[in-house]
Amino acid sequence: MLKRLMLVLAATAVAAPALAHVSLEKGEAPVGSTYKAVFRVPHGCEGTPTNAVRVQIPEGVIAVKPMPKVGWTLEKVKGKFEKTYDYYGTPMSEGVKEIVWSGGNLGDDEYDEFVLRGFITPDLKVGDMLYFPVVQECPEGKVERWIEVPAAGQSSDDLELPAPGIKLLEKAGGH
Repeated sequence: MLKRLMLVLAATAVAAPALAHVSLEKGEAPVGSTYKAVFRVPHGCEGTPTNAVRVQIPEGVIAVKPMPKVGWTLEKVKGKFEKTYDYYGTPMSEGVKEIVWSGGNLGDDEYDEFVLRGFITPDLKVGDMLYFPVVQECPEGKVERWIEVPAAGQSSDDLELPAPGIKLLEKAGGH
């Protein structure tokens, strides 16, 4: 019995740090479809509240629309894409590159979600991981940068501040 308890406690201790990371509710999405990204922000910064959340939109995600949050100011930073994408017959060469929710107050002992939707272009490679770097800004210049992307042979578990990501799947009904 004691051995089982020790194993449970050890597993919990190993899993606990992952809960502190900014993560995505759904860890996968098909290419060529709309994806609702729900970013889970589990806390503020080392005892201070989060006042801004910045999400960088990866290349290949277009037609991005963020969900407004009561008490937060919403900013859509636009720019040119690396190439022109086809969005249901409409060519798109520029769009939202970053979403910023600011002016809010997410306490260090509180949890919240920040939501956007976007179209994952079929130009992206099935089986790849697609990362959305996130920066939490807090008072007194404190910042949590969830921007690390695993190198070849690494996983997000190997990183201290991993960017949330999704695995790209084949579009339903596609081959």
